[in-house]
Amino acid sequence: MSLLASYYNLCKPNVVYMMLITAVVGMLLAADNVPPILDMLIALLGIGLCSGSAAAINQVIDRKADASMTRTDKRPLPQGDITPLHASLFAIFIGAIGALILYLFVNTLTMYLTIASLIGYAFIYTVYLKRATPQNIVIGGLAGAAPPLLGWTAITNSIDAYALLLVLIIFIWTPPHFWALAIYRKDEYAKESIPMLPVTHGVAFTKLQIVLYTIILFLVSLLPYIVLMSGLIYLASALVLSSIFLYFSIKLYLGNGDEYSMETFTYSIYYIFLIFIALLADHFIL
Repeated sequence: MSLLASYYNLCKPNVVYMMLITAVVGMLLAADNVPPILDMLIALLGIGLCSGSAAAINQVIDRKADASMTRTDKRPLPQGDITPLHASLFAIFIGAIGALILYLFVNTLTMYLTIASLIGYAFIYTVYLKRATPQNIVIGGLAGAAPPLLGWTAITNSIDAYALLLVLIIFIWTPPHFWALAIYRKDEYAKESIPMLPVTHGVAFTKLQIVLYTIILFLVSLLPYIVLMSGLIYLASALVLSSIFLYFSIKLYLGNGDEYSMETFTYSIYYIFLIFIALLADHFIL
């Protein structure tokens, strides 16, 4: 792997891209018409650099655990492609550049919220919550749920209840999404003494929590229609997508061990992407 590719992968690009997609949705929903493309791109650059910085810091802190887990042992630090010092300097540099872009060309509110999200994920979650409580992903998920709000504030320079509703959807979605993966990777988390829910409370209990959170998500997904943020296109989409998610979670609950865990995890990724697309379609078509 080239050095450039190693630094690129240090930023967890797939995760950052998903965050930027939800940030774009926040931007587009914040205005009646499409905001200026250049303004959107500048804001996304700043948010993306800060997100990549948080991901890099996460990998520096978790490099020993990453080296022992199949899912993460090919990352740049476990492979020795980048030293921890260079990775740390890179994270600080791109994080500072991202924050400066937001300060100079977007607005200070978005900069402060983005920095708070970076600190929440890179330090509060990675350093403390991840190893302190099996509710780590529930509490720490707030940082990962912030991008739609960041996109919204980048356009409006204000925090709106509708933007917070977008955050709530991702916040409730995160536990069943991640716990499905944690069931599949339970032994690896146990080996590193990371108290993920399947490790501390067992697979059966975790499956029940996934079902319960999916039911809550089903109800929360209806709120944009209930509060008149969106219309019938979104309502129909939310009902279908949430019903399928609930089907997968129940299927996982009734299955043996980690059977259907990755199937549920994979669908959860499609779910969050499609439900935000449905919000956009409803916003611009109706």
